[in-house]
Amino acid sequence: MIVIDGRQSGLSLSNYANLEEVLTTLMAGEDLDQRIVTDVLVNEEAFSELYPHQAEDIEAGEINRLELRTVSLEEMASDVAGELPVALEVMAGGGRSVASLLRLGDLSEALEILQDTIAVGRDLINTISVLRERFALKESGDLNDLGNSLGALLDEISTVIADEDWMLVADLLEFEYIPACEGWRGIISALAEDIGAARGE
Repeated sequence: MIVIDGRQSGLSLSNYANLEEVLTTLMAGEDLDQRIVTDVLVNEEAFSELYPHQAEDIEAGEINRLELRTVSLEEMASDVAGELPVALEVMAGGGRSVASLLRLGDLSEALEILQDTIAVGRDLINTISVLRERFALKESGDLNDLGNSLGALLDEISTVIADEDWMLVADLLEFEYIPACEGWRGIISALAEDIGAARGE
């Protein structure tokens, strides 16, 4: 039996050799092209691949029940957009902590936090770009400018780190990076509204 979001599918497991074939067929049809699979349950147990193509190793004959749980692209985007302000707080808080630690001379902890802070910043830029491409209702020059300036600033911080000029890193974080983070609030709010409009809210 194959169940998708609580509804039984018309497809039969007996028509397939393994789980990967079943999943590939389901993803190509069953109106899943605009949905994101969040959970796969095989015989009532959660399944996720531990290595590439692990699903090929599970024979369809071993599966009594396959269940997929999905969400719409809009719902997933709304959830992601709801987390972006939290990412901004992490970025700004990380910047403050690192600047303070660098000024106190605690280099090892500062660099550990800084690495995570820069990674969150790059992920934020990428995530907003993807959401904007799919859901933004209007062109925003501000977004392009902010994305370019934050990306350039992260590159500059990386260069200064390589030069081991820790006081300059602290200054860049405190006087440029943290204010740049604040500049994203309006963009995120507008993007969340656009995603809400796409969901009919």
